[in-house]
Amino acid sequence: MAYEAIRFPFDGTIDADGHVLEPATLWEEYLEQRYRARALRIRTGEDGFEYLEVNGRPSERTRPGSLGMLGAMGEDAAQLSAERKYMDHIPYGGGDAAERIALADRENLEKVILYPTLGLLWECEVDEPEITLAYQRAYNRWIADFCRDSGGRLVPIAHLSLLDPAGSAAELERAVRDGCRGAFFAPFNHARKAHGHPEHDRIFEVATDLDVPIAIHPTIEPKWAVPIRFKGLGVASEFHYNTMLRQGAQQSLLSFFALGTFERFPQLKLGVLESGSGWIGAFLDRVDAIYETNLGRTTPLKRRPSEYFRQQCFISGDPDETSAPLIFDHVGAQCFMWATDYPHPDHPSTWVPALERLVANLAPDTRAAVLGGNAKRIYRLD
Repeated sequence: MAYEAIRFPFDGTIDADGHVLEPATLWEEYLEQRYRARALRIRTGEDGFEYLEVNGRPSERTRPGSLGMLGAMGEDAAQLSAERKYMDHIPYGGGDAAERIALADRENLEKVILYPTLGLLWECEVDEPEITLAYQRAYNRWIADFCRDSGGRLVPIAHLSLLDPAGSAAELERAVRDGCRGAFFAPFNHARKAHGHPEHDRIFEVATDLDVPIAIHPTIEPKWAVPIRFKGLGVASEFHYNTMLRQGAQQSLLSFFALGTFERFPQLKLGVLESGSGWIGAFLDRVDAIYETNLGRTTPLKRRPSEYFRQQCFISGDPDETSAPLIFDHVGAQCFMWATDYPHPDHPSTWVPALERLVANLAPDTRAAVLGGNAKRIYRLD
């Protein structure tokens, strides 16, 4: 069945991780002129299937015929055709700002924090810092324009790379001046250097100075980073991969403890998105336990990792995580958000009843914080 908007009964609710489906011509229009021959493009092959062109070559990681399914939340997967065209199947609010605001009104969402869709596909295949940042600058300019006249209802987030810390720091400054309220990284980088590594400190210094959060958001990953260690999974490999996708975000987060990044930047705000949230309680129990043994002496931390997390981190989970409410107050309710992931097809369209169940038994203060108060505070939203 198609996506059906349902009104959520609580006011002041903020979607911490929604998505846009970018226009197919975005990079041809927004890239600096010298890069436009290498723009990301959607082309149609001789077989009639659309494919993504990345840096002048057909994508190896995005399957031909899959682009038209990127906005299929609520649709029956068995009914989707590989001949379906991307631009012909952008759902309501998926690529039009006025529609997205109208959809938020119907669902009683105060604000929606936005992340890309096509922008999550290509980085795994591009290891050149210069064109990587060029692609990201183009998207960042476009998403700022997309949200500009929304009266603050649509919140743009910049896409950055760890391949060029100085360049990304400069782009973060530019993007924030242009209206972006934070930035995100993929959970990998082609240099295979941990996110919390001191060589990335310039980015964290700028984020701290600007008082904007940095988040880790899943993307398609290069083959060396894919969290599958078994052979012979066959058609089950996609199910396996998407279930284990959070491993990249977990390892990225862990590096900020292991390498003392939070100690160096006590005002840094770091988020983990679209990787679930119910696991964070057990994760922090484990990292605290290791810290308090002799093995913990290898980390330059002065306090237990969970204390840094409570003070500096946030995490967004899915509305259907039934175990998550059990750890909100244990970890710290000030750390949690929720998200629709609209309009992506790997989440169900039934977020409203799921979110109602998620917050049904929470104390009023905790409920208000998780539904929108934390996002408003961390992103400094009016």
